[in-house]
Amino acid sequence: MTARREGRAATARREGRWHRAAGTARPEGRAATARRGGRWRWAPVTPATVLLLLFLAGPIGYCVWIAFTDAQLTGASGARFIGLDNFRRAFADPDFRGAVWLTLVFTLVSAVIGQNTLGLALAGLMRAASRPVRTVTGALVITAWVLPEVVAAFLLYAFFRREGTLNAVLDWLHLPSQNWLFTLPILAVSFANVWRGTAFSMLIYSAALSSVPREVTEAAEVDGAGGVRRLWHVTLPMIRRSIGTNLMLNTLSTLSVFGLIWAMTRGGPGNRSQTLPVFMYDQAFVKSLIGYGTAVALLLLLVGALFSVVYLR
Repeated sequence: MTARREGRAATARREGRWHRAAGTARPEGRAATARRGGRWRWAPVTPATVLLLLFLAGPIGYCVWIAFTDAQLTGASGARFIGLDNFRRAFADPDFRGAVWLTLVFTLVSAVIGQNTLGLALAGLMRAASRPVRTVTGALVITAWVLPEVVAAFLLYAFFRREGTLNAVLDWLHLPSQNWLFTLPILAVSFANVWRGTAFSMLIYSAALSSVPREVTEAAEVDGAGGVRRLWHVTLPMIRRSIGTNLMLNTLSTLSVFGLIWAMTRGGPGNRSQTLPVFMYDQAFVKSLIGYGTAVALLLLLVGALFSVVYLR
């Protein structure tokens, strides 16, 4: 019995030494496995990273370089490095300052006020309407959104021109008519952008309003809150994240609107509807000043970044 106990004790000591050795080696084995996994972790995303660097970062870097040169489409200057001269020229150019002002007006009227407010109103009305009304209204609004930009521009051009639909209605009502594309060109293109882009805001706000519990609004109604107070103190605070997202996306997309304005007014008459994208196109591709036009594009990118920071804050 004594020998048997001693044998068991020796076996236990040997197993203990083996387990201690294995326990010591296990973390090292895990570390080696982690190192091998770390080397292959980026393999699946490497092709996408290479494509982004090639087709996104590469052109952006090239545009930044061109903005600091006097490159022209004619190639006459040989793309000579001129530092910040293009940016100094832009801030000293009254046409550039006018384009900045018109861009802010166009963005404020058509995106911040027009699309945002009208989209929220349509979403609220459609939530309270019957299913047939929601179907017809949604189809009409979304149809304007899915139209190609040039097609929408020609439709609104036909609406606002001197012999267009709007003046025909005003003449029928014995009201004074005018050439809207000449007298109020920036407001005409702003209205066109509202007509075309409101569907996006309506869809975002429809999804946001559907997430607001009806019990909350009904409780506010029982407490005596009217429709305006329920909207201001209950509904809007609960969808504030959707409002911020919609404002940011609408602002960024409106800042880059080119085809709509170019097809309706070409930035005219004069420069009275020439926003920054139109001004950039005119300088880079009409006057062949590709370096100066690229510098304006970088300034437009900076304006969009400032709007984004404001909305995120």
